[in-house]
Amino acid sequence: MKTALVILNWNGDELLRKYLKTVIAHCRNGFTDVIVADNASTDGSMHRMKCFFPYVRTIVLDKNYGFAEGYNRALAQLDGYDYYVLCNSDIMLRSDAVSPVVRKMEGDREIAVAVPKIKSLRQPEMFEYAGAAGGFIDKYGFPFCRGRILDTVERDDGQYDQDSETFWASGAFMVVRAEVYRQLGGLDSKFFAHMEEIDFCWRVKNNGLKVAYCHDAEVFHLGGATLNQGSPRKLFLNYRNSLWMMMKNLPTSCLIFRLWARMVLDGMSAMVYLLRLQPKYFWAVVKAHFAFYGNLPRLARQRKLSKKPAEKLPSGMLDGSIIWQYFVKKRTTFGGIFINKN
Repeated sequence: MKTALVILNWNGDELLRKYLKTVIAHCRNGFTDVIVADNASTDGSMHRMKCFFPYVRTIVLDKNYGFAEGYNRALAQLDGYDYYVLCNSDIMLRSDAVSPVVRKMEGDREIAVAVPKIKSLRQPEMFEYAGAAGGFIDKYGFPFCRGRILDTVERDDGQYDQDSETFWASGAFMVVRAEVYRQLGGLDSKFFAHMEEIDFCWRVKNNGLKVAYCHDAEVFHLGGATLNQGSPRKLFLNYRNSLWMMMKNLPTSCLIFRLWARMVLDGMSAMVYLLRLQPKYFWAVVKAHFAFYGNLPRLARQRKLSKKPAEKLPSGMLDGSIIWQYFVKKRTTFGGIFINKN
């Protein structure tokens, strides 16, 4: 099976210098090609590629298209591959993380997307925030992971060393069946960045296919290399894209109530930011909601044109609130949280 591992770069010269060699070293398995796609960087990244990695194929885009459209444009230039690996520039490999995942997907043709164990590069004994041991989502669109509930990240003590289905795979390092990526139109370019991989995985599941976690492959992720956790821009994208994703994918039977409930929760969150004298975060939430209202006609058209959404909730969704579980029931680890297995 032919696999293209594509690193989407934007002003990541230092990251490529540190971590690209580890990816190359552990992907010389005879079926994986490493490719760097560049979102019009201005930091000399592509000059470094020519000087130090001349044997690595590069794809240079004419402007910064963001994560979603950047990958769509880069992958559209690749032919003859059975699998795509979307890999962040701040990923370090200590072993081959591609082969075990592809073998798992070859063993089950219903698996369209799969993810390895994602651990922290700064604290290798810990899971990493953006992915951990597979992603899930609650009924109001809030994501969490096996190994990371809200801001609480677990230590990896082997507690999640079992393969399983999951709801979403992290865009930091995800393996996608190329045919499915093309059939579903790739990532939603309107998202620009953040939550687009969850939206894609939700569409995968709405089409009757699986998203899986492969425990015997692992990668190490630095995290926060493009937008840090405290960025108002990142907050805006997460709030806006969550609403977009719900509008596109929720079953009709629960769409209106869950969107309304999410808006109420977002309003409460915005007020907390205001009371904490964090006006930038308050306005990020407000702007996210106005961006949602302004895009309702487009989202409705996307929903109508899509093959689904299904009329029942897909597996991997918590039929409740992860915020309630965390703050009221004090469940700060994945154990004890009931996940829908439809």
